[in-house]
Formats: sequence, C-alpha cells, structure tokens
Amino acid sequence: MNDWDTILEEILCKELNQIVISNSRNPEVAQKIKIRPVLIKEELFFQETTYRGTKVYHENFSAKEMAGRINGYLENLMKQFEAKLPTREVLVLVGKKGKQTLKIKRLQPSEAQKTEENRDLSHNRTKQYIIQDGEPVDFLIGLGVQTPDGHIVKARYDKFRQINRYLEFIEDVLDNLPKDRTIRIIDFGCGKSYLTFAMYYYLHVQQKRDIRVTGLDLKEDVINHCNDLAQKLGYEQLEFETGDISTYEGADSVDMVVTLHACDTATDYALHKAIKWGASVILAVPCCQHEVNRQISNQELKPILKYGLLKERFSALVTDAIRANLLEQWGYHTQILEFIDMEHTPKNLLIRAVKEPGIRPKKNDVTSLEEMLNLHPTLDRLLQEFDA
Repeated sequence: MNDWDTILEEILCKELNQIVISNSRNPEVAQKIKIRPVLIKEELFFQETTYRGTKVYHENFSAKEMAGRINGYLENLMKQFEAKLPTREVLVLVGKKGKQTLKIKRLQPSEAQKTEENRDLSHNRTKQYIIQDGEPVDFLIGLGVQTPDGHIVKARYDKFRQINRYLEFIEDVLDNLPKDRTIRIIDFGCGKSYLTFAMYYYLHVQQKRDIRVTGLDLKEDVINHCNDLAQKLGYEQLEFETGDISTYEGADSVDMVVTLHACDTATDYALHKAIKWGASVILAVPCCQHEVNRQISNQELKPILKYGLLKERFSALVTDAIRANLLEQWGYHTQILEFIDMEHTPKNLLIRAVKEPGIRPKKNDVTSLEEMLNLHPTLDRLLQEFDA
C-alpha cells in the first residue's frame, strides 16, 4: 500500500466531515461529486452525491469501494480533491500530465471543534443550502426575504430557493475565476438585484474573494434603491448604474458577465460584450425571445408554427440553441441548464459558458439552421461585425 492509499484509508472513516471532488474534465459526465459518511443500520457507508446538469444522483458505497471510485475520478475525470476531517484538511490537485500534488493542513483545536459540530451522519438529512434558513444574512433581511432573527418569510421562500440555486451555479465555476487579483463582474439587467446581492455576499463575504461588481439597469428608481442598500450594508465594492446594455462602455476588461431576464435582444448585446471582453464565465437566463418569433418561417414546420403558443416556445428554444452554439464557436464550454422549477416561471433555462483557453473561433456551423428558418439573429450579426 502506497502513501496515498494509506491516507485515503484514513480519510474514509466515521470522523470524515465531507469530500468534494471538483474541476471536472467532462462536466457532461459529472460537474462535481460530494462524499460524506452515513450510518445505515449501524453500518458505515459513504454517500456519493453526483451533480450532472440539473440532476443530482445519490449512491452509497463501502470504504473500499469508495476508495476505488475516488482514485478513478482523479485519474480520469476530476482535477481537485478536498477532504475535511476534524483534525486536518487534505487537498489533491491533478496537473495537466496527471501528476498529483498532495497538501495536508493540520487544523487548530478551535477549527476542529467547529468542523465536528457541523457533522451529521443521518442517511436522509435536510437539504444543505449555501445560505441557510435560520442564520441572519444582512442582504436577505434588507430585501425582505428574511426576518431579523434569520427565518425566511413564508411568501419569499421560492426566492430563497432561487438564490441558493443560483449560488450553486456560481460555486461550480469558482475555480475559473482569478485568484490573484480583483474579480471584475458585471450584472446586466440587474433589476431589483436579489441575485446580485447574493453573488456579492457569496463571493466576498463567504468565499473571501476580492471582487468588484457593477449592476446595470434602465430603471433609475430601482438603481437608486439598490445603491442605498449596498451603502447601508457596507458592500463597498458593489455599485449600481443606470444605463442600456447595448451602449454600455464602462469597462475594458470583465471576468464574469451575468444577465438574468434581460429582454429579447438585450441578452444578445450582453453576450456580445462578454465575448469581446473574453470573460471567463457567462451566466445568462434569456427572456422574451421575440426576435426569432418575428423572423421565423419554414413551410415544412408550418404544422408547428401556425399555432401561436407553439411558435413562441419553439422560437425561444431556437434562439437559445443558436446563442449556445455561437458561444461554443468563440471558445466557451457551454451548457443549458434548468434554473428553477417550471411551476415558478416558464423562463427557466440558464446558459452557462466557461472560457476554455487556447480555443480559437470556429467556422459558423449554425448558418444552415439560420438559412432553413430564415433567421438573422442579433448575436450572430454582432459577432460577425466584431470578427470583421
């Protein structure tokens, strides 16, 4: 047995708090994997939680089986392994050539006690949100989602769930953001900014990252309210501006672009600017995709397009499919994920794009689709002008 096998055997014990295996080589197979000990009929197992797209899968394994699976993940799929125990933290980083670097941090008694207090070996435990119900959070209280004692207002629980779901998307791409300098983020069409404040809180307060966030929206009264709240909370690196996405020129370089429910072609202008900046991460929830609905025509698809509701939904899917393909052509690993449940809003698709260094723009392979449907989408036009 080599040193790593011995360490792994020691990690897979009842005292383990959690293992997180991340930085996936193939997010379509698994974006992230979490492992924790569970007691089933007084016998120790390890519950593996795999995050794949919008789905989450759970399986239980013995310590020996789990060790084999972990080694397989590090050899073939994941680049980072982090285990937390009461007395130490173990980190494994996998390099480009498969070389593994092992780091072990010994915990002080106060840190160890805090880790031990957070452990729960029950098989079916309450969902663990990034922001917990019952813990007062200043921005949630300020926005009326939480009461001052930390409990979620009953009528705002859907918003609380949406905030946590959004933060999970950001958590998955955290490794793609700069670690050695200020992270520059712009939120286009920020509106009332529930998610903008959540993003700032998660990245700056919880993750201790150096960030500067700008929210942009057309509604001056909303922007004034958001600025007042940011100042009241002491969120010094969070600012809000009144302006139009298409004409915004307030930054030369941006690391992360967010655009949630920007109407119709406003999403295209936001994506275009993100690509121009070479943003590392793009999160977009498109809304009101009217442009394609106005243009689309195809005799063979007349049985679908003659019905207004079906035409609207079909056009929305086509719009976002073209956007996702164009992002891929400009060097982004792109996914279309479910943001929140359909019962809350039909606009529930999120485009998540992560820049892949070294990839150059590819030849436009959506041209045939555009020609077939008689389309001239704004994002394609903007990118062609940019590439000219």
